[in-house]
Amino acid sequence: MNQTSNRAFDQVAGTAAPSRSDIVAMAREWFEAKAPAPFVPGETYIPPSGKVMDGDDCAALIDASLDMWLTAGRYAAEFERALADRFGLRDSKLTVSGSAANLLAFATLTSWKLGEAALKPGDEVITVAAGFPTTVTPIVQYGCIPVFVDIDLATHNVDVAALEAAIGPKTRAIMIAHSLGNPFDVTRVAELARKHGLFLIEDCCDALGATVGGKQVGTFGDIATLSFYPAHHITMGEGGAILMNSPKLAKICESFRDWGRDCYCAPGCDNSCNKRFNWRLGELPKGYDHKYTYSHIGYNLKVSDMQAALGVSQLSKVDRFIASRRANFEGLATRLKAAGMEEYFHLPEATPGSDPSWFGYLLTLRDDARIDRNMMTRTLEERKVGTRMLFAGNLVRQPAFRDVEYRIAGELTHSDKVMCDSFWIGVWPGLEDAHLDYMVETIAALTHELAGKSETGAEKRAALPPLKSHNCR
Repeated sequence: MNQTSNRAFDQVAGTAAPSRSDIVAMAREWFEAKAPAPFVPGETYIPPSGKVMDGDDCAALIDASLDMWLTAGRYAAEFERALADRFGLRDSKLTVSGSAANLLAFATLTSWKLGEAALKPGDEVITVAAGFPTTVTPIVQYGCIPVFVDIDLATHNVDVAALEAAIGPKTRAIMIAHSLGNPFDVTRVAELARKHGLFLIEDCCDALGATVGGKQVGTFGDIATLSFYPAHHITMGEGGAILMNSPKLAKICESFRDWGRDCYCAPGCDNSCNKRFNWRLGELPKGYDHKYTYSHIGYNLKVSDMQAALGVSQLSKVDRFIASRRANFEGLATRLKAAGMEEYFHLPEATPGSDPSWFGYLLTLRDDARIDRNMMTRTLEERKVGTRMLFAGNLVRQPAFRDVEYRIAGELTHSDKVMCDSFWIGVWPGLEDAHLDYMVETIAALTHELAGKSETGAEKRAALPPLKSHNCR
C-alpha cells in the first residue's frame, strides 16, 4: 500500500474488520493518489486510443467484487437499463465484446421464431469492404453472402448510391458500421431498408453518442451494437452490448447469448413464467424443466458483474468523454490546416447533418503527394506518435476471406485507396493540447521529409490484383 492507503487503513485499525464502505473508499483513495507520468514530447509514446479511469471506476470494481456474485448481477441489470434509457429503446443486452455483440445481433435475425422473415443461408447482406472484420464475419458464419460496396473518401463511410445499386432479389439485410465515430448517412440507408423490406443492423462500436439530425445512431435500424473495449468511448475492460426496441428480438438475443435456452429468468431466479414445469416445446415430454429447454444453437457470451460495474461508472462520464473527443478532433483539424497539410492529405469531414462522436482522426494521402504510407506510419511510431490503419483496409484482400463466398457490387476504388494510403491518429480524452501540438508538428515535419519520394497513389493501386466476386452461385 502507498501512504494514502495506509492512512485510510489506519482509520479503521482496531476494528474487527473494515466495513464495506471503508474498503470501497480506500480503493477510490488509492487510485486517485496515483500521479500520472508527465508528458515529454518525443519520449512519451502517444497511443492512438486509450481508456480514462478514475477513483470511482476503481471503487465500482471493488464494490462489485465484494458481492462475490461474479456472474451478471445487480450491476449488469443496472447497466442494461441505463443503456436502453440513454438510447430511448426498450432493451439492451450486455455481452463480452463488440464483436460478440455483432455475432449475437446477426444470430438474432436468423431465429426460426421470426418465421419467413428470418435470415437464411444464401441470403445476401450488404456491407462495406473498408471496415472491421467482425462487422462482416457473422454474415459468413451464418451462411449468408456479404455484398461489398465502396465508401466515399470524405466521410470514409458507405457510398449510399453504391449501396442502393447493390440491392438485388437475394438482398435481405444491411449491416454497416459508423466509421471512426462518423455516422454513415443512416437516414437514407434506413429509408432504403424500409423500402425494400430489409433488416438494418447498425454497428455503433466506434460511434457511441454520435447523432444524425439530432437522433442517436443505434436507433435507426432493427438492432444495433456497441463495444466497451478500452479503446472505445467507455470501457468495461472487455464488453459490448446489443440494442433493440423489439421485445421479441430482445428475448431471442438473450437466448442466443445464454446457451440458447428458452428460459428467460434472470441469474439466480426461477419460475419467472409461473409455469416452469408446464411447458411442452419441441419433442420434449410435457413438463420438462424450462430452465433446460433450448430453442437456439447458442453460446455463453455473458459478462461478469465486475465488468458491468465498471460500465455503470464509465457511463456516468460518457458525455464528458464525447465532448473531449470532439474538441480533440477539432484541435487536430485546426492545427493540420494551419500547417498546410491539406495539400498532402484528404482530411476527414463529418457526414452532412450529423454530429460525430469521433473515434479517431483519419488522414488519407493525396495521390500526388508521392508519400509512402508505410514509411510514414513506421517513422511516426518511431517518433512516438501512435497510428492505426482503417482496420482491415479492403476486407476482400485479407487472407481470411480467401475462401469466403461474397459478391462485389461496383468498384472498390476508395476501399483500395484507404488500404494503401490511410492511417488514423488519436482523439481520445487522455490527449491534451501538448499531445496535439507534438502530433501535428511531427506529422508536418515528416510529410515534408517524405513528399515526392514515392510512387503516386494511382501507381500503387494499379499494381494490385484485380478484384472480382468470389465463389458466388
